[in-house]
Amino acid sequence: MNTRIENVRRLFEPLGIDGMIIADGTNMRYLTGFEGGTGDGLVLIGRENAALITDARYEEEYRERLDEGTQLLVTRDYWGVAMAAAKRFKIENLGFEDTLPFRDFDFLDENFVGVDIAPVPALLEAIREVKDADELAKLRRSADVAVAAFNEMVPQLHVGMTEREVANLLDRIIKEKGADKASFDTIVASGYRGALPHGTYSDKPIAAGELVTIDFGYFVDGYTSDITRTLAFGELDEESKRTYDVTLAAQRATIDAVKPGVANATLDAVARDIITAAGYGKEYNHATGHGIGLDIHEGPILSASSPAEDVVREGMLLTIEPGIYVAGKGGVRIEDDVVVTAEGFENLTAGIPTDLIVIDK
Repeated sequence: MNTRIENVRRLFEPLGIDGMIIADGTNMRYLTGFEGGTGDGLVLIGRENAALITDARYEEEYRERLDEGTQLLVTRDYWGVAMAAAKRFKIENLGFEDTLPFRDFDFLDENFVGVDIAPVPALLEAIREVKDADELAKLRRSADVAVAAFNEMVPQLHVGMTEREVANLLDRIIKEKGADKASFDTIVASGYRGALPHGTYSDKPIAAGELVTIDFGYFVDGYTSDITRTLAFGELDEESKRTYDVTLAAQRATIDAVKPGVANATLDAVARDIITAAGYGKEYNHATGHGIGLDIHEGPILSASSPAEDVVREGMLLTIEPGIYVAGKGGVRIEDDVVVTAEGFENLTAGIPTDLIVIDK
């Protein structure tokens, strides 16, 4: 029995539906293991039946791979076959993802005769927020690969390297250790460019006395890591040291506050209050963290605007990543991947020190 599909069915009654159609590639993978992606098929779930609808390119791979109770329907007419299957599954009230492109919604609306359709906002995304044991094992593996690669890279860094050279070095090492691909363009932002939270990398050489923010995430077996460290290349001035110390204090305090039941907004406030009290409130311009898993950005969001009822739960994987960004000067961000446990938390990326790493060559 597919527990993930059963978790979707448990929500049918409160949502007033008796079926669900899934078109998002990541959600399809979560439910069935299908790796084709968005546009390569559909998943249809009824009260007692489920189907992966895709074409002959994937037939051999998934014919024997699907869990018992999930049919494989091979076709190029994904939506037409889904409509016929919905009738066989006796679905009368069909939910669909509210991210569905209008073209596909229009087909549903016009052709699913006798079936009422209703958007279901972020249903799968909400379920995916809490990871099962298999997912946590893959996330630990992903984090371990990333930690090992970063620690191998650090002794090879030196003043005068370009940001691009640092990014390429990390990319080579982490792929040699088993990572599949980057989940976003690696950020290497040195000196004044460190004030750009999503500044990727450039051909700027790294100068002595600069802070360098390195933010990276890589997929291993489908699940990603997301880690940031800010390094010193040579001796820093006092203001740079202070921004690092304040950011580190905020990050450590926030991690220590992680436990089941604490509000998302409360975790954001732990970091934000420390940074604001130090005089850098205006220089902290993003949320304190987010979930990761099959995607680099998943729920929950640790934000000041998070509803009071949104709390962290056991099994969630959170990034904790406060930052300070001083325009024209530079920035600091420190990020770890933290699992919420029954007792509190497990830091998957603690193998990379958060005490300031100084590159002195």
